[in-house]
Amino acid sequence: MKQLLTAILMILLFAMVSFGQELTGEDIIQKVNDTMNVDTSYAKAKMTIVTTSGSKRTFVQESWSKDKGEKNMIRYLEPRRVKDQAVLMLNNADDIWMFFPRTQRVRKLATHAKKQKMQGSDFSYEDMGSGDAFIEDYVSKRLEDEESEGYDCYKLELTRKPESDLSYSRLIIWVIKENFVPIAIDYYDDKDPSRRVKRLVQSDIRVIDDIPTAMKSVMFDLNDNTQTELEMLEVKFNIPLDDNIFTERALKK
Repeated sequence: MKQLLTAILMILLFAMVSFGQELTGEDIIQKVNDTMNVDTSYAKAKMTIVTTSGSKRTFVQESWSKDKGEKNMIRYLEPRRVKDQAVLMLNNADDIWMFFPRTQRVRKLATHAKKQKMQGSDFSYEDMGSGDAFIEDYVSKRLEDEESEGYDCYKLELTRKPESDLSYSRLIIWVIKENFVPIAIDYYDDKDPSRRVKRLVQSDIRVIDDIPTAMKSVMFDLNDNTQTELEMLEVKFNIPLDDNIFTERALKK
């Protein structure tokens, strides 16, 4: 009898330890945030927008990021009509400036501009430069694990905090267990948490400078039936970047 009780106690103790080690939604999203928001980064990318009619528009851009995504600079290289046009996003896209080479002027956008489409794409400024939003603006809840895009994933529900002004009422995120890359994200309407408005799917995961990186991301707008593909042509992480890059003066190159 004593041996039986000892065995039961050992089983219960093991169960308690195992449960204690189980990752919570907050644990998982923190790891996602740490994976995505490196200290500094540089990227050259091709953005292809597919309109409702099926026509395509393509841009090539360079971007720099610092302070774990709090500061972002994007400069367009192609096509010719937007060459040298640049965007500076600070404070996680709360402050946005644009430079227009034809007029040689820098214009600060209104605060609500972060919810607008970038170059008419399906990515908003908020999507591209929201930094620690997963942590600071949402409450995370772990759902039942589920496979997505061929990967064994954690599934999370992120519900927007009442004080947040972000565009989405909630997010459903599938996170690859092996490397904490968010392989898919569903975005829900600002006012109606039951209405899905956009979906992001990432693919071609490679390890660049020890960072697991999605080399291709496609954002689908489920209202307009459009999509935008962002393909990484070159990526570097944790490189020296001067703060002077992230200034209004630097916008004019």
